[in-house]
Amino acid sequence: MDSIAIVGAGFSGAVIARELALNGYQVDVFESRSHVAGNCHTERDPASDIMIHRYGPHIFHTNNEVVWKYLQNFTQIMPYINRVKTTVQGQVFSLPINLHTINQFFGKSFSPNEARAFIAKQAEKTRDSPPVTVEEQALHMVGKEVYEAFCKGYTQKQWGCSPTNLPASILKRLPIRFNYDDNYFSHAYQGIPREGYTAIVEKILEHSEINVHLDSIFSRNQTSHYSHVFYSGPLDGYFEYELGDLGYRTLDFKEIRSAGDYQGCAVMNYGDPTISHTRISEHKYFAPWEDHDSTICYAEFSRECGRDDIPYYPIRLVNEQALLKRYVELASREKNISFVGRL
Repeated sequence: MDSIAIVGAGFSGAVIARELALNGYQVDVFESRSHVAGNCHTERDPASDIMIHRYGPHIFHTNNEVVWKYLQNFTQIMPYINRVKTTVQGQVFSLPINLHTINQFFGKSFSPNEARAFIAKQAEKTRDSPPVTVEEQALHMVGKEVYEAFCKGYTQKQWGCSPTNLPASILKRLPIRFNYDDNYFSHAYQGIPREGYTAIVEKILEHSEINVHLDSIFSRNQTSHYSHVFYSGPLDGYFEYELGDLGYRTLDFKEIRSAGDYQGCAVMNYGDPTISHTRISEHKYFAPWEDHDSTICYAEFSRECGRDDIPYYPIRLVNEQALLKRYVELASREKNISFVGRL
């Protein structure tokens, strides 16, 4: 029987481990933390009994019916629509930018076609080549006023650098809507598991041919002990940073406890650069089928990720693409290993 190593017990690693075990492979899963589910880890807060998304909120969303049905083999997914608000310039707006946001911000009552024409006039269309940076993309899509209010300050806080240093691809996935749809996602299937994400991953990993090793660091020299390795950690970390460090962001959380309701919604962004946190999430709102007398929130602060921190987001700065390409070339020359996951 072939033996496989999975590095990381998040969704990527867990699903790969499960499918391999079902097909006759013996699988060792190595997880550096004391729990499975990676950054999707959830747990009950002992004091309030609220289900906490320990590393920040996660909403499951997909257009893939196969993926949706697969997940339901392990959990009950409750309906949930992510409706995000943002506080900017002393007002609260809906995100993503939609017809209500546009009308409120400019003090208008545009119809969809009127709003589309108005934003087209605001947008900067003078470039001869496609936008390269976030700032160029935003100015091309919505113009200076909307960009500076809703994008510039938040982006600088989230990514720790000027939007002129970030690739346009970061913004291309953010929609602009000319109707009153304030559903943050547009996928056909959306929800949150009733018992949280950790319970799902634990069930996925329940198989006689899967051995989970928590608090375990997998080193590159262990690769030769297995017929194949699936690695979901940071790409530069696997190569022990021999070419230098790729950029990642990490998050710090400030806990806020209160009686009753704190902010009236699940997620409130803060776009003004004078406010140091990027958003506050109120976690009882991620389980609207539960009742709680008290509440618990977390303010998020984004900063540069050190080697001992938990990486959340690859930055992939415009001027970092060459280093990333060199690491990808190194990875392509490795034998019997697949690099998976968002890192």
